[in-house]
Amino acid sequence: MATMTDEEADALDELLTRTTPKIRVGEGGVFTRQRNLLNALDPVAANYIRSQSAIKHLSPSEIIGDWAREKIVREAEAAMPVS
Repeated sequence: MATMTDEEADALDELLTRTTPKIRVGEGGVFTRQRNLLNALDPVAANYIRSQSAIKHLSPSEIIGDWAREKIVREAEAAMPVS
């Protein structure tokens, strides 16, 4: 995680003090998006992803992203000609 300098923190404080952040209505937050992602899966897969998420201290999206990258690497390696 990046750290801010005192000047950057003061500037951010000033900005948020003088303005009201815009809230996206109806889109939901990170927890809503994670729930919707898991609701799209079958219960067994969703429970497995939740378990892996808890064990590895990663979000469900990170677990799925890791799997996708692993699959991409495996398929790329399989497609490479053997010399």
